[in-house]
Amino acid sequence: MNILEEIKDAACVGITGHVRPDGDCLGSTLGLYNYLKVNRPDLSVDLYLEQPGAEFSYLTGIDEILHTPKNVAYDVFIVLDCGSIDRIEPFTQCFEQAKKTICIDHHISSQNNDFADINLVKPEASSASEVLYTTFDEDKVNKAVAECIYTGIIHDTGVFKYSCTSAKTMEIAGKMMEKGIAYSDIIDNSFYKKTYVQNQILGRALLESVLFYDGKCIFSNVTRDEMAFYGVTGKELGGIIEQLRLTDGVEVAIFLYETGDHEHKVSMRSKKQIDVAKIAAEFGGGGHVRAAGFTGKGTVYSIVNKIGEMIERQYVDMSQ
Repeated sequence: MNILEEIKDAACVGITGHVRPDGDCLGSTLGLYNYLKVNRPDLSVDLYLEQPGAEFSYLTGIDEILHTPKNVAYDVFIVLDCGSIDRIEPFTQCFEQAKKTICIDHHISSQNNDFADINLVKPEASSASEVLYTTFDEDKVNKAVAECIYTGIIHDTGVFKYSCTSAKTMEIAGKMMEKGIAYSDIIDNSFYKKTYVQNQILGRALLESVLFYDGKCIFSNVTRDEMAFYGVTGKELGGIIEQLRLTDGVEVAIFLYETGDHEHKVSMRSKKQIDVAKIAAEFGGGGHVRAAGFTGKGTVYSIVNKIGEMIERQYVDMSQ
């Protein structure tokens, strides 16, 4: 697919990604937004997302993101990093009113159901940003676009640590570096940097973490009261699951934070054996083999126990 060819007859284009946008969602959507702004200056382009985190403020165009849908029938509406239409609320009406729709995604466990008119889904890719890049003319990618693509790749690969990282991923990242981006600053400031309060709640989550399954698994959780006490939202809790994953001897790390009465946002990471995307899919979520998540109903312990049963099932299958 060449994205410029796909929209060649369009006068107005809308773009969106999934709810609670992460680095890849922002990288891919803003990457496309900036690419079109430069290469189709005649085009009217709107980008819709929920409010992004402050750590991504360096990305060009982030201040132009719209948070309320316009009543516009777009010639083309493009969804990135999202495998189902219910994940683009509250911008569904923009998608439904569009004359032509395109989905660019990479999620293997979301069971992307080809909800758009044109669907470019590459589950072998590291990120939606990587898939998007394959639709660009390389000589038309400027520094602003490169910053976005690089951001998306490092966030969905855990800075090139996860199994979704391929030689192609590294090749694209290298090409983005050649555009003159501050690649070290992007990694430090958007992926690793934590505020003092984030470090405090990270410390608390680690202190109250629990090992189980003979030390192969670890989990921790944060309640709404604790989040209110520290003055944080779910956006500030991203580093906790990564630190849990690094625990010596642990194969699977689980982190939960409370979002409602008996409702939790659940993140999972694994190292080499367990397919956490398969587990997330059973809860209606998705992600990658080594990094996945879902929204779970029930108590912390009921959710963790169910995950534990699924982990046990995978180990049994592996031993047969």
